[in-house]
Amino acid sequence: MANLRVPSLQHLARNWRESPVAIQKVLVHLAQNSPNFNYNPLFSAVRDILLFNVPFEQVLEGIRRGVKREDLQKNYLEVLPLIRDHFDGLTPDFVQSVERRYFPVARGLLIPFDPPLIYGVGGRLHFPWFSFWRSNPLADRHLRLFVSVVYDVLLQDPDLEDARFEILDFSAPAPKQPRRLRVIDAREIPRVSDDELREMLAVFAEGFFFAKQELESAPQKPSEKADQKGDEDEDQPHLPF
Repeated sequence: MANLRVPSLQHLARNWRESPVAIQKVLVHLAQNSPNFNYNPLFSAVRDILLFNVPFEQVLEGIRRGVKREDLQKNYLEVLPLIRDHFDGLTPDFVQSVERRYFPVARGLLIPFDPPLIYGVGGRLHFPWFSFWRSNPLADRHLRLFVSVVYDVLLQDPDLEDARFEILDFSAPAPKQPRRLRVIDAREIPRVSDDELREMLAVFAEGFFFAKQELESAPQKPSEKADQKGDEDEDQPHLPF
């Protein structure tokens, strides 16, 4: 039996579809073809650069030494110069992590919200959201859904409600082209209405529970039992399909 992970807010937005059945199909496919890596080394690199002022060459060397898979190492090293250029010359007053929060989508479905960090400059609190997908980044209604939910979470926290929310999109404009950084000011993204948001989340929740039921009712192969013993930490933000 494949393991259906509770998605992050960004995964929820990307995998949203018009109908519960379409969402069910996407989530079942993801559960049966789960990727086995994540972008945590890049989040660590951001903290090293911003918080500890680690020299960039030392950050690169840490990736080369610590990441043995050639494809992953190449992927990380493609993103790091964009991160460096974006934060070059920035001297934040503080950098700190943010405790995990949960967004209630439906009864029995709480979506974890894990901002990598926040930082302050000149009295202004900044909340960057890093999107490391190389292709098919959030756009259109999916982007509006994501921004709307994040703002709902931020407004519930007095410490974050005034933060400047930016999405750092590290995707490539075309399959064979290099990545580039696009900074999206979330204030410029139209939010969905409250009624539309409730409807979209209800559709996702129904699709999620359909997918969970389908996977739980599927016969379990002996090889799958062995695989489950080696599951990665579910708290880690996995790379989406």
